[in-house]
Amino acid sequence: MPPNLSLLFLFLVAISTISSPALAIGVNWGTAASHPLPPPKVVELLKANKIGKVKLSDADPLVLQALSGSKIDVTVGIPNSMLKTLNSSRKAAESWVHDNVTRYLSGGGGAVRIEYVAVGDEPFHQSYGEQFHPFVTGAAINIQIALTRANLAAEVKVVVPCSYDTFQSESNLPSKGHFRPDLNKTMIELLTFLSKHHSPFFVTISPFVGFHQNKNISIDFSLFKPTAHPRKDSHKTYTNTLDLSYDTLVNALSTVGFSDMDIVIAKIGWPTDGADNATSSTAETFMKGLMDRLRSKSGTPLRPRNPPLETYIFSLLDEDERSISTGNFERHWGVFTFDGQAKYHVNFGQGPTNPVNAQNVKYLASRWCVVNNNKDLSNATASAMDACSVADCSAISPGGSCFNISWPGNISYAFNSYYQQHDQRADSCDFGGLGLITTVNPSVNNCRFSVQLDTSHTDTWSRTYFFQWMILETVGLLFFLLFT
Repeated sequence: MPPNLSLLFLFLVAISTISSPALAIGVNWGTAASHPLPPPKVVELLKANKIGKVKLSDADPLVLQALSGSKIDVTVGIPNSMLKTLNSSRKAAESWVHDNVTRYLSGGGGAVRIEYVAVGDEPFHQSYGEQFHPFVTGAAINIQIALTRANLAAEVKVVVPCSYDTFQSESNLPSKGHFRPDLNKTMIELLTFLSKHHSPFFVTISPFVGFHQNKNISIDFSLFKPTAHPRKDSHKTYTNTLDLSYDTLVNALSTVGFSDMDIVIAKIGWPTDGADNATSSTAETFMKGLMDRLRSKSGTPLRPRNPPLETYIFSLLDEDERSISTGNFERHWGVFTFDGQAKYHVNFGQGPTNPVNAQNVKYLASRWCVVNNNKDLSNATASAMDACSVADCSAISPGGSCFNISWPGNISYAFNSYYQQHDQRADSCDFGGLGLITTVNPSVNNCRFSVQLDTSHTDTWSRTYFFQWMILETVGLLFFLLFT
C-alpha cells in the first residue's frame, strides 16, 4: 500500500475508533438471597465477563468493600424506607453520603468508582401507591447538597430509578405517551431537579411484563424477532417493544417540557422461570436481540441519533428472597443462577463470546430432603404449603420449570427448598416425620433440586469486616460531628 494511502487508512481507523465508544452496558447486582454468592466471588464474575458497570439497590458495605479497586463503575442505591428521613433531614443526608460515598471514593487506587447515587428503588411503582411521592425529590435534593458539601458533585450524579409503569399510553402508541396523572406534579419537580444538575432519567423497561399484561403485544415483537408484525405510529414504524416503550417515555418527557433529557435504561431483562414463556431459551433469544439492538447504536424512531446513555441488564444473579407480589418470575431474572453459573449464552459486548461461570464455589453437602413415600401422606400438601410460605417454591408455580413434576415430587421440591434454606439442619427435614434426607439427587429433567451455597466462611469474613467497618464508621462519624 502506498505511504499516503497507509496514512489515510490509519486515520480512518482512528476516526472510527473515536466515534464508536464501547457499549455502556452494565448489570444489576441484587442481594435479596438467603445464601448470597460471596461479594468477592461476584466481583470475580463481573471481571471475568468484562462487565464494567454495576447497579446496586443499596449500599451494602460488604459489596462496596469487594468492589474496591475493581475499576468497575458503580451505582449505589438508597432504599425506599430511607426516603422520608432523607427528605426531612439534611444532616441525615450528609451522614449517608459520608458513610456510603465519601469513604469509598477516598481510597486512592483501592477506591470504589461510584458514578451515581440512586435515590429510592422504583419509588413510583403503582404497587406502593403514593406513600413515597412526597419524599423523593426532597431526598434527592438533600443528597445533592450533601455531595456538593463533600466536593463530590462533579463526579457523582444523583438519579431516581423509575418503574416501567411511571409512564403510559392508553393506545399503546408512543405519540400518546404521558406520565401517570397521579405523578404529574412530582415528576415535573423531579425532572426540573435532574435537568438542573445534568443528571439522566433512570427507567425500567420491561418487555416481559408488557407482553404478559398486554394481549396486543406478541412474543415475537417482545423478542426482537424479524417475523414480528411492525406497529405504525403516524410515520414512525416500530419493530420491537424496547423501541416502542422507549419512545413512549420520550414523548412523555417532551409533553412536560424535557425533550432533551438523557435516558438510562436502569433495568431490562427476561426471567427464566416462574411463569409462561419464562425459560432460559426464550431469555437467550431476548438477550441476543437486545445486544444486537444496542450494538447498532441507531437509536429509536423519535431519537435516531440518541440511544440510551447506559443500559443495565436485570439481573446478574437469581435472588430467592425477592418479593413475588408481581409474580413468581421475580426470583428468576438472573443471567446466572444463584451460584454464578450461566443459564444461557450471552455476550455482554466487551468480553468473551460466552459467559464465564463463577469458579470454586463452595456448596453445602450433596444432600436433599424428599418426601418419605413409606409414610401416610394425607397431610403432606399442608406441610408443603407451610414450607413454601417461608422457602422459595416459585419453580413449582404454573409455568415454572418444576410445575409438571407429578405428586408427590412437588412435595419433595417444597421440602428440599425449606431444608436448603435452613442450611440442611436435620430438624428442617422433619415435617412431622414426612421428610427423608437422601444423597440421591432427585432432580428431574429441567427441574433442578438445588443444593445451597455454604456461606459459613462468608459469614466469618463478613463479621470480621463488619466489626472493622463499625470501628471506622464510629471514628469517622465522631470526626464528622466534631469538625463540620
